[in-house]
Amino acid sequence: MLKLLRIDNFVLIDRVELTLDKGYTVITGETGSGKSILLNAINLLLGERADFSVIGKKSNKSFVEAIFTMEDRFIDFFQENDLDQSDDILVRREIVKDGKSRAFINDSPVQLSTLKELSTNLLSVNSQFNTYDLRSINYQMELFDDMANTALLRKKYNKEYLSWKLNLTTLSKLAEKRKELDKQSDYNQFLIEELSQLELTTTDFAVYESALKRIENSDYIREVALQIAQFSEENSPYSELRNLLSKIDKVSDSDAKMQQFRDQLMAVLIELKEMMNEADTLLNAIDVDPDEQQKILKKVDEYNRQLNKHRFTQQSQLLELWNTLSFTANDHMQLDQDILQLTNDCSTMQSSLQKMANELHEKRGIAAKDIERQLSHILIDLKLMDTSLSFDLRNTEQLKENGCSNLTILFSANKGMSMVPIEKAASGGEMSRVMLALQKIISEKRNLPTILFDEIDTGVSGDVAEKIGILLRSMGQNMQLIAITHLPQVSAKANYHFKVEKDSDGASAKTYVKRLEKEEVALEIARLMSGKVITSEAIQTAKNLMN
Repeated sequence: MLKLLRIDNFVLIDRVELTLDKGYTVITGETGSGKSILLNAINLLLGERADFSVIGKKSNKSFVEAIFTMEDRFIDFFQENDLDQSDDILVRREIVKDGKSRAFINDSPVQLSTLKELSTNLLSVNSQFNTYDLRSINYQMELFDDMANTALLRKKYNKEYLSWKLNLTTLSKLAEKRKELDKQSDYNQFLIEELSQLELTTTDFAVYESALKRIENSDYIREVALQIAQFSEENSPYSELRNLLSKIDKVSDSDAKMQQFRDQLMAVLIELKEMMNEADTLLNAIDVDPDEQQKILKKVDEYNRQLNKHRFTQQSQLLELWNTLSFTANDHMQLDQDILQLTNDCSTMQSSLQKMANELHEKRGIAAKDIERQLSHILIDLKLMDTSLSFDLRNTEQLKENGCSNLTILFSANKGMSMVPIEKAASGGEMSRVMLALQKIISEKRNLPTILFDEIDTGVSGDVAEKIGILLRSMGQNMQLIAITHLPQVSAKANYHFKVEKDSDGASAKTYVKRLEKEEVALEIARLMSGKVITSEAIQTAKNLMN
């Protein structure tokens, strides 16, 4: 139950503090006095987006807060969201001119979605716009599920349905990616096979190229090696150096410089001897195998062809390309596995959803007749005794957001007239009464502690308005019910009465909300009947309505 409502610095309201009681409360006021301001402030507590233009002139911040009675059914919510519990629930919205908006539950800051989840179970606001929404097929299904006690099952189904649709979207994207890969896969595979033949991971083409150069220059290498090997023959450089060493030996003992020359020449001769031996070994090893030469030449040619083809200069670049193409091929295989897995998941989810949708449709069908019977009784009380209303539920066999049901609310305003969809048949006044009847059933099903009706009586007057007032008072016996109205018949049945007034001093205007005493209530109801000039007859009629 809503115990206290505070509004501060909100449009024309400097500060309003309303203490509310259980039962039926009405709020009245002249057109333009600020009733819509009051409603907009309350909607902030229900999680609506903040409009920073509503901040008043008193300061750079506005706030709206409400105190509700704590109930056991909210304990799990407070525990799940790690919120402090007390005997009351305090919800609060603050908006600041710098563009900030904050939400609080029991003075703990929370996300707006968290505030909305709680406040929509504390207070339900039904405005004349909801009556227009009754013409929406989706809104009709939401109302029906609330009355049929299938809202929770639909919510569970819808959550899984959205997951299924998300998976289907992902699957479609993967299939598109697979299609694009298919366009490149044949060519990529050809490139992989070409590069694989080079054996890039085990072959060093720098060594191959060096070997090929050696083979190509083998005759010249043999000629040079032979010359080196022949240093030991007569009249060769080696022979001449040996003779020179003999001459130096004869005088090395007598001259230190000659001893140095002798040692240096000995070292040169040793080096030359080793070089001649290696040249001799090279002559024996430089035998060229034509087949091996052809094999190396073919491999190096292919290697160079691949470098030119891909405009590379190094073996490492070819190896990187081969790895990239190989990984792409592996990705292709992984993509196939992902598509297969996701296809199976979607199929499993679809089977589960179909089962849940069928269950939801069956429960809706069972509930429909009982809801029609309840509505019929309420509509008779609202002087719609000749009307007919029924729920046409059909199984679409196709999964949708709300299951596999198509719902049409059929309505006939008079006996003997064919029933047609309600959005095509009902007048504004009939729509208002049908909505009120629906909300009565919903409030009982959902066990809402507080309901606020904003001009739910639009389009009616006279005896019908009085019947609406009686129904609202009856509903207020089991819950807290608040109605914003212009009708004296609806106002007269209330347990409590608040009046919204606007005062202007010429320079600025302010909105106030006042709780009326019994005599003041009679005057206000008389004003609703007769306007500014309140006659004694109007006051007496108001008192009669109240009694």
